[in-house]
Order: sequence, then C-alpha cells, then structure tokens
Amino acid sequence: MILYGLKTCDTCRKALKSLGHAEFRDIRAEGLPEDVARAAHERFGAALVNRQSATWRGLSEAERARDPLALIAAYPAVMKRPLIDDGTRLWLGWGKDVQAALLGEV
Repeated sequence: MILYGLKTCDTCRKALKSLGHAEFRDIRAEGLPEDVARAAHERFGAALVNRQSATWRGLSEAERARDPLALIAAYPAVMKRPLIDDGTRLWLGWGKDVQAALLGEV
C-alpha cells in the first residue's frame, strides 16, 4: 500500500499511523507519478483538487484554469490528501468511508 501526500499534512500523518504498513511518498519532494496521477484523475475527476486549500485560494484565475494534473505537478499542496493506492484501487481522503474500507471498521 502506498500513501501519497505531504509530510506536513496532519491528515496524511493520521492515515499513515492508522495504516501502519503503508509506504509514504511525499508528493512535494518526489512528485506524483504520472500513471498514478492519470488514474486518480480518471477515478476522482475534479475532486482530486482541494478547492478549499490555502494554496488554491492564493492562485490566480489563470492558474486555477490549468489542467488539474499540471496544477498538482506545479502546486502539490492543491491535491486532496491523502491519495492511497492499495494495489487494486485508489482511495482519496481519510474520511470514515475510506477508513472503514481500508481498516475494516464499521
């Protein structure tokens, strides 16, 4: 299992601690692999970009209009986090639904 996120993100740290066995990849330091980015965009569409983040609010209208994958590559903090690859499926965020699916909790 691979967790893509930011090492400074509290939600990513909570997910990583809960998952225990997951490998962490910092998208700010390493970037998001192109194949993972494309698959995530196909699965989650516009939800992949966190439009409530401080980074998003600081962008100009021209920047916001960019292709989401190019925007995430340029500004990793605009990606909703964490993005989790369990080997068969991608998961976005750390809501109760994702926790239940990955941790077996109800």
